[in-house]
Amino acid sequence: MSSGPKELHGEIMFRNEVFQTGLMAGLLDGVYDGEMTIGELLGHGNFGLGTFDGLDGEMVILDGVAYQMRADGSIEPAELAQRTPYAVVTNFVPTIRRDLPNSLLRKTASQVLDELTVSKNYMYALKITGSFDWIRTRTVIKQSKPYPRMVDATENEDVLQFDDVDGTIVGFRTPIYEQGISVPGCHAHFIDDSRTVGGHVIDFKLREARVEICPGTELRLNLPLTPEFSAANLSPEDLTEQISKTEKH
Repeated sequence: MSSGPKELHGEIMFRNEVFQTGLMAGLLDGVYDGEMTIGELLGHGNFGLGTFDGLDGEMVILDGVAYQMRADGSIEPAELAQRTPYAVVTNFVPTIRRDLPNSLLRKTASQVLDELTVSKNYMYALKITGSFDWIRTRTVIKQSKPYPRMVDATENEDVLQFDDVDGTIVGFRTPIYEQGISVPGCHAHFIDDSRTVGGHVIDFKLREARVEICPGTELRLNLPLTPEFSAANLSPEDLTEQISKTEKH
């Protein structure tokens, strides 16, 4: 972006755009078909996460490569012509780099990350690279039309644990005021170094790891021009409960 860096609470902040296609509230209401291709998405960022049409697995984007992690355990680079109903990406330029304390659990790691960021009112792309004593993940299962709501589609997902593994967590820390647009709090996916296991992060225990943080100061939002999206209920009364159940169980 054109604006120069500014100092905020002792940290240098650069303008950086976070690009998102689709809404979390749309996924909750069963809007699983997207307009945007993976090729188009990668034009907006080299780092990110999301899902694929029909909830066909979890997406991780690292170093400009999009990986598809399916519920059957397979992982492979996504085809550029595949489409996504929901994804968040940025060009990852970290301004904060720190070694994390050893033996951190996810809850404690969240508190440490809060202390590293300058404000809860910005978005942050997070990259945690290192060794894990264990990490627990789950992966969405491909759905068939007519699509169920996401709380029903994810109800019976298996939680898998991977022990003694090296890999990378790709995540976004999002302000509470973005609820319904994104996932408030920390939304993270994991992929191991051999690109053979991964998924949506439930919990972990770090052995040793390093975090890199890239602040996001602009949000560019792409809304689907589809009949399903235009008819979706994007403001259900139980929005908070639905997000908690589908993302953090």
